[in-house]
Amino acid sequence: MRYLVTGGAGFIGSNTVDELVRRGHDVVVLDDISTGKSANLDQAGSKIKFIQDSVTHLDALRVACRGVDCVIHLAAQTSVPRSVKDPIETNLININGTLNVLVAARDAKVKRVVFASSCAVYGITSVLPIPESTSLAPISPYGLSKQVGEGYGRLFQELYGLEFVALRYFNVFGPRQDPSSPYSGVLSVFNAALLGGTQPTVYGDGEQSRDFVYVKNVVEANLLACEAEGASGHAVNIGTGNRYTLNQTLALLEKVTGRPAAAKYAPSREGDIHDSQADIVRAQNLLGYCPSVGFEEGLKNTWNWFVAQASACGGSP
Repeated sequence: MRYLVTGGAGFIGSNTVDELVRRGHDVVVLDDISTGKSANLDQAGSKIKFIQDSVTHLDALRVACRGVDCVIHLAAQTSVPRSVKDPIETNLININGTLNVLVAARDAKVKRVVFASSCAVYGITSVLPIPESTSLAPISPYGLSKQVGEGYGRLFQELYGLEFVALRYFNVFGPRQDPSSPYSGVLSVFNAALLGGTQPTVYGDGEQSRDFVYVKNVVEANLLACEAEGASGHAVNIGTGNRYTLNQTLALLEKVTGRPAAAKYAPSREGDIHDSQADIVRAQNLLGYCPSVGFEEGLKNTWNWFVAQASACGGSP
C-alpha cells in the first residue's frame, strides 16, 4: 500500500513513518518542518518521498495524494495553551488544513483518511473512563478544532464515500517528543528537566490525572485504523484505560531515572482539563487494539532515549 503521512517529520508522525517503512509500504511525507524535524526522518531516509510543504496549501496536498491508498493526517497545531493564545492560527492549520486534506484525498480517490483527533474534544466530564458516546464540549480552540475536523470527516464520508476514522489520542509520550517548546508534552518537559538537573514545573497541584499512552501503542493504532473493516465512520479513543496523577508520574520518574523529581508548582493553565482516562473498549473491538507497552516501560524507554540524545550531542547524561 501507499501511504501519505501529514506531519510525518513530527513526534508521532516520524514514529509512524518508520513503522510503515519497516513493514515494506510506500510512504509519502508532507511536513513544513515548523515543529517537526527533518532529522526525525533520517532512519527512513531515501525509502520515503518527502514534500516540504503545509496542509494549508491545497495544491501541495493534491500532489502528495497522487496514487495514495490511505492518508494518516497528523499535521496540526497540537498545543492547548497555544490555541488559547492564538485561535486564528489553530483554525487555519487544524480546520482549514484538515479540510484541504479531505478535499485532496477525495479528488485523488484515496480509500481512507485516518485523522488524529484528541481527548480534548470531550472537555470537562465527570465520567471516567470516558466512552466515545460522551457529549463533546471542548473548552479550548484546539479541542474545538479537532471536533470540527471529525465533523468534516464524517460529512465527506457521507457525501463522497471517502472512508474516515478519527482516533482520539489521549496523552501521547515517547522518543522524539520535543521538550524545547513551552507548549511541549508534559513528560518530555519532565524528562528534560531531570536530565538537566533542574526542577520540573507542574501547573496546578499535581493531582490532575492523565491517561499517558506510549507512542508505539499509538503507531499501532494508526496502522490498524488504516485497514480495520468496520472502523470507517467511527471515532475511537486511543489510550491505555489507566490514569496517573502528575505527582504519581514524578514519583515513577524518580524510580526510573534515579534522580530527584521535586517539582515546583505554578498556577493552572487556561484550557487544561483536570482528569482524563480513555475507555478503550471500542478500540479493542473495532481495531483489535491492545496497548503492548505499559506506562513504566514507556517511561524507561523515553528516559533512555533522552540520555542517548544527550550523549550523542556531547552532553553528560
